[in-house]
Amino acid sequence: MLRALALVALLLGLPENADAQSACAPTRADMLGPFYEPGAPERSTTGRGFVVSGIVRSAKGCLALPAARLEWWSATPSGEYDREHRATQDTDGGGRYRYETSVPGRYPGRPPHVHVRVSAPGHRTLVTQLYPEHGETALQMDFVLTPD
Repeated sequence: MLRALALVALLLGLPENADAQSACAPTRADMLGPFYEPGAPERSTTGRGFVVSGIVRSAKGCLALPAARLEWWSATPSGEYDREHRATQDTDGGGRYRYETSVPGRYPGRPPHVHVRVSAPGHRTLVTQLYPEHGETALQMDFVLTPD
């Protein structure tokens, strides 16, 4: 009977066991950069024109992390860092977040990017950057954290 179920799963493209779906690949880290400042105001909007949304998950079991905290910072459209383009927000009960900011500007030596630092109890803090394509106004991004 188990062989028959495994064959059906194989033919349908389904995992043969629960372990095949029990983990997500952790999000790749990127540099913190020199402009991080802790203690940004709690808010989900720092401008208009570029929206990032998704779910913060654990690499173990791909479970959503409702207690996650995201810290955002990016350059203004003219390529300058300021206090108005910094934010801190917590995920909702389903681990979801939505952040809107200005389209980040280019500054010497760097492509346009948005920094984010993601932390959650029982998980290693993730620091990474998002690199919007020219003309991109929205990005769906699930952040996957590694358990301690």
